[in-house]
Amino acid sequence: MLDALVIAPHPDDAELGMGGTIALMLSRGMTVGILDLTDGEPTPRGSVEVRARETAAASRELGIGWRENLGLPNRRLRATLAARGALAGVIRRARPRWLFAPHWVDAHPDHVAATRLAEAARFWAKLTKCDLPGEPWHPERVFHYACVHLKTVRRPSFVVDITSTWDAKQRSLACYASQFLPSPDRPGVLERVAAADAWWGSVIGTRCGEPFWCREPIAISGFADLF
Repeated sequence: MLDALVIAPHPDDAELGMGGTIALMLSRGMTVGILDLTDGEPTPRGSVEVRARETAAASRELGIGWRENLGLPNRRLRATLAARGALAGVIRRARPRWLFAPHWVDAHPDHVAATRLAEAARFWAKLTKCDLPGEPWHPERVFHYACVHLKTVRRPSFVVDITSTWDAKQRSLACYASQFLPSPDRPGVLERVAAADAWWGSVIGTRCGEPFWCREPIAISGFADLF
């Protein structure tokens, strides 16, 4: 049983959006898994084999021990009934307390489809009298993380302080060398992510942060949980 299952449209999306939070949860003894929906290929400089090696290396940097790929088609990701059933089966097997998926407003169609799929599969995973494998399971909440394709900055539900794990996030992202090449005339992806992390950290008074959204109410046991 996982505490958190991160649904990523492509390998590297989980690291980009919430790599610091993943490392932070793991450092505190929580169990976290990543499910990549596609292999991310084709890309200009990647291949299925290269991406698999990069993903394994990034997982090691974060300390992830549970990571799978659902094998859905990159660039053509859709929230079909077949895909919903496949994802619901993984949810019933992994039994996560929380699901994480990309923000529902995004310029990348695969990211939007991934979130629609995650929310629908969460509902299906709890069904009885169905042909899904495993026992019914319903994650308590779906939280949404920011992806680099997001063009709209909305007020998040909360921001996680990732100052202590930001270096681990950067090391995991550096593993995706085929995807994040430096640009001589403008900030590259890694520079933009670092700038965003610093900005979100400044919003909450820390060095680095990652924003999250939730469409459902979030419970706390008291104001001691806030800082």
